[in-house]
Amino acid sequence: MEAFFYIVPAIMIAIVLFAACNVLGRSHEISRAWESGLTAEARCLNAYTTTSGGGQTSVSTTLHHVYEFTTREGRAVRFEEQNGPSTIVQGDIVTVHYAADRPEKATAKPPAPGKLAAGTGCLLAFFAVFAAGCIAFMIGVHTAFSMTDDFMP
Repeated sequence: MEAFFYIVPAIMIAIVLFAACNVLGRSHEISRAWESGLTAEARCLNAYTTTSGGGQTSVSTTLHHVYEFTTREGRAVRFEEQNGPSTIVQGDIVTVHYAADRPEKATAKPPAPGKLAAGTGCLLAFFAVFAAGCIAFMIGVHTAFSMTDDFMP
């Protein structure tokens, strides 16, 4: 029974670490695309939304765009990006930024390094506070169980 109070927070910390790695990875990909200086005209092939939640939880909607462009080398590349502007619809032409070695990691977001750093930093700070809360809970549980062991005959 006591192990449950250690395993669940440990799983939650693992999930938060996985999410933090994803956030850092995507932030790095976007930053590399902006810094490369390579741009292309892309066509929005599709724009759609996905929803999650409902019932007892809040509903979250994510906007997705599917873009296709041709690199300077003539290679056709198709990629999907989440949380783009809602004003872009199917058929629109947008400028995308991409790195030459990984054009499939392109972005249609306009360069805004400060905004990217602030958003990434806020998410990482939230993850850190969440993980610290899990660790504090585990320490509290350990302390509580240690105290009860002291009073057992």
